[in-house]
Amino acid sequence: MPPLHDSIHFHGTPCVRLRHRDATALVALHGAQLLSWIPADGRERLFLGERAQFAPGSAIRGGVPVIFPQFAERGNLRKHGFARLLRWAFEGIADDAAVFELHDGPDTTEWPHPFVCRLSVGLTASRLAVALDVENRGDAPFDFTAALHTYLRVDDLARASLEGLQGCDYEDSANGGTLHRQHDYAVVFDGEVDRIYNDVVAPLALVDGERRLDIEHEGFGDAIVWNPGEHLAARIGDLAPGEHARFVCVEAGQVMAPVLLAPGERWRGSQVLG
Repeated sequence: MPPLHDSIHFHGTPCVRLRHRDATALVALHGAQLLSWIPADGRERLFLGERAQFAPGSAIRGGVPVIFPQFAERGNLRKHGFARLLRWAFEGIADDAAVFELHDGPDTTEWPHPFVCRLSVGLTASRLAVALDVENRGDAPFDFTAALHTYLRVDDLARASLEGLQGCDYEDSANGGTLHRQHDYAVVFDGEVDRIYNDVVAPLALVDGERRLDIEHEGFGDAIVWNPGEHLAARIGDLAPGEHARFVCVEAGQVMAPVLLAPGERWRGSQVLG
């Protein structure tokens, strides 16, 4: 059963609201960014900062920013690329999911490749499925990195942990990019955590006190785990005091090995929460 949808404004930003029985999701046309996901149990699962900026050309702190065609500063483009900063078009409902598109144009000339990105958002009573498709519409190959920069709400960071990464290698971006292996069963959050885990295949689970959220991805090879910790968060202008303790970012990403697309080829990566 496809979700119902309507158009609303949230903080002055055009959005599409999705409804499936008692579950809802809110997607801004700015960046095709998910801002809210409330399953049928009525509990918000995504974090959105109270100081988040809703303005053209600004990144929105929270939800699920779409990172494309560059992750972080791993290249010559602006940090995290341009997809999260531009307006996407809502293309309607297809295959039980809301579809949003971004095409190359005057605002993407910093990366001179013909392309189309599609973001699909599927909603059921208890699950959220987000898929990113990238198609090469030019006559030359291109490569890119990408991520779904998912901010997951937690009640108390001190009681939160992430399971499923034991045995995975990771690059520790908070420690100069050094390489390590995850030996502990769970990742805990005591200070800044900024890690890129590669070759992640097992499902993950975010444990938040007595609650548990299962996280799966397909197509994406990496999982990025981030929380700024108290000291770095104090220097982030669009985070209110103490807000770092209300979220954990668990991102499905393709970072360590960029995707190479030949002309006419398409790539897909997805993340499912539930």
